[in-house]
Amino acid sequence: MVAPGRSPQGDKSAPGALGGTGKLGARRQLSAEVEEHVREMILTGQLRPGELLNAERLADELGVSQTPVREGLQALRSQGFLTLEPYRGFRVVGLRRADLKDIFAVQAYLSAELARRATARMSSAQIDELARIQDELTAAAERDDGDTVQELHFAFNRMINHAADAPKLALLLAIALRHVPRNFFRAHHVYPAAERRTEIVDAIRRRDADAAALAMRRYIEHIGEVLEAFLDSGGALTSG
Repeated sequence: MVAPGRSPQGDKSAPGALGGTGKLGARRQLSAEVEEHVREMILTGQLRPGELLNAERLADELGVSQTPVREGLQALRSQGFLTLEPYRGFRVVGLRRADLKDIFAVQAYLSAELARRATARMSSAQIDELARIQDELTAAAERDDGDTVQELHFAFNRMINHAADAPKLALLLAIALRHVPRNFFRAHHVYPAAERRTEIVDAIRRRDADAAALAMRRYIEHIGEVLEAFLDSGGALTSG
């Protein structure tokens, strides 16, 4: 587990956290990659409130030119994650507890509605597949396989969201997910409780849309609580 407060300036392995590919030079859309990479570090407490980012140094560590780095950091500035100090660089804005709760409240609402709609649309075979994913995810967590947990977590939610056939809701959820860590389980080996997902599968199998929505909302809120507790342990959250 990477301790909160560790920054890319002092962690030469940080680029690997972007997706296990090391240097970014061969990646397309480099500014978006830099944006996602730095956002992930802020949302998981690896970059602390008030920490100063130097675009030149960051570009060197990520193996790219300064242009995509500055573009990525400017994007994060527009999203409220960074401020710009002339002649110094970009400074990390503290992640407020209230903001974290708001992010997961939005995600929970949208995910719950997608689960509600998926309940009537999923075939028995799809539900069996969802249950299989849940079983494999639980087994991966028990053996502390963070990579597999992360991939199966995405697969579990993606299957439900696709079955809902609500593209506008899915689009809104995708926007909300830009403010949620994408590799938290993989990077930190902290996992949500398996029984929360079991409640979702069981409710969908019973074709109880209200119960499925409630179970999904509780699951997403639980993930938010897991992240909040992790950030609290490293003092990465600010009051508010």
